[in-house]
Amino acid sequence: MLGRILIGLAAIFAIVIALGFVLPDKTHVERSIVINAPQEEVFALVSDFNEWSAWSPWASYDPDMKMTVAGSGVGQTMNWESAKLGDGGQEITELDAPRHVAMKLDFGDMGRAYAAFNLAPDENGVRVTWALDSHSREGAALYFQPLFTYMGFFMDAMVGKDYETGLANLKRVAESR
Repeated sequence: MLGRILIGLAAIFAIVIALGFVLPDKTHVERSIVINAPQEEVFALVSDFNEWSAWSPWASYDPDMKMTVAGSGVGQTMNWESAKLGDGGQEITELDAPRHVAMKLDFGDMGRAYAAFNLAPDENGVRVTWALDSHSREGAALYFQPLFTYMGFFMDAMVGKDYETGLANLKRVAESR
């Protein structure tokens, strides 16, 4: 009897792992806010990694995080090392001032993602939309891929809160200048 239960549990475990390799792995997270500031000023805050420490939601999570920014414009990079948040980097891949910034993110064995800021005039200032797109298994180590597929189902709840915090910080900074 115990042998059948163990075989059944092993079969269920194998199915769960196998599904992690074949379920859809595309994730999209998006948040928006209206900021009462000139669009060009808000664009300057999101399009230059040197400005991110003033509003980034992750800057306060690890005060010991080491960040390095290199370059400017398309190709500008920001790399970080953090005992709490892990290591990674991002690079600006598109700029269309003052409307759009796109970047690719690299989390090493944890995978890659793509983020964008879209800015549009609003009757109360500028609407800023921050979006993240990823394929959970892209760039991730093979042994992480099933786990990341399942994590993708919770990405909106995990990252969305940080995006909301970051956008609120961005609003505070932009409106105080």
